[in-house]
This record gives sequence, C-alpha cells and structure tokens, in this order.
Amino acid sequence: MARPLPPSTVLHLRRARDVMDRRYAEPLDLDALAAEAGFSRAHFARSFRAAFGETPHAYLTRRRVERAKHLLATANLTVTEICTLVGFSSLGSFSSRFRELVGMPPSAYRDLQVARGGPPPVPGCFVMAWARPTPPKSARTEKHGDAADT
Repeated sequence: MARPLPPSTVLHLRRARDVMDRRYAEPLDLDALAAEAGFSRAHFARSFRAAFGETPHAYLTRRRVERAKHLLATANLTVTEICTLVGFSSLGSFSSRFRELVGMPPSAYRDLQVARGGPPPVPGCFVMAWARPTPPKSARTEKHGDAADT
C-alpha cells in the first residue's frame, strides 16, 4: 500500500488541478502544470496519479468531456464547435474519447438528451460569445484609450 502524500504536496497538486479546471479549453502541457505545482514533470505526474487516482492527461480529458456533455445537452452548437470549445484539436480524438468515457458518440448523447426533454438549447451565438477569451481590462484600455484620458 502506498504512503499517503504530505498535505503540502496535495495542496500544490490541487493548485495545478484548479488550473486544469479553469483553463481546460486551452492547450495545457505537463511541463506548465508541473511548474504550477512546483514539481518536476515526472514527480508531478506520479504525485498527481497518487493523489487523484488518474494521470493529469486523463483528468484534463475527462474534464473536457464533462463540459462537452453539458454543452451537447444545453447549447445549439454543432459537435465540431463543441469539440473546439472544450479544447480538443481533432474531432476524431474528441469523438473517440467521448465514446470511451460516456459509452456513446456525442451526437447520440445529444439525441438522448433531446428525447429526455432537457432544457431548451442556448443559441450558439451566445455560447460562442461567452466562451471567447477577452483581453484584460488594461489591454483594452491601452488599445482603445480610456474615456478619462480625453
């Protein structure tokens, strides 16, 4: 049986996991996540698995699929649009991972949610606008000028 991880280690791992939860749609690599936790790449991967029961890649993929499930059930977007919004770069890899984790392809999952009478879909234009990254306020102010400067 493996020894439990020290609380300070778990705290650092949670910091990296929180980054994955917040920025799941962005390209995240193991080196950046390990740096967030303050660990080497190998130590981070081993410690993450010991603490959370899955690799960082598996966690991030599962998080992306969870978000895709929500969008498939509530948004009027194509499967391809959802694939991109949640951070997958390939529709094929998205569909295969979705099927592996959920047990059916994304389109079948959507059809099932519609048949169950889920909530009305949010128009895709609203979802796309909401998901679009916005620059920090300081960058917008510098680019367009501040009304107080006039």
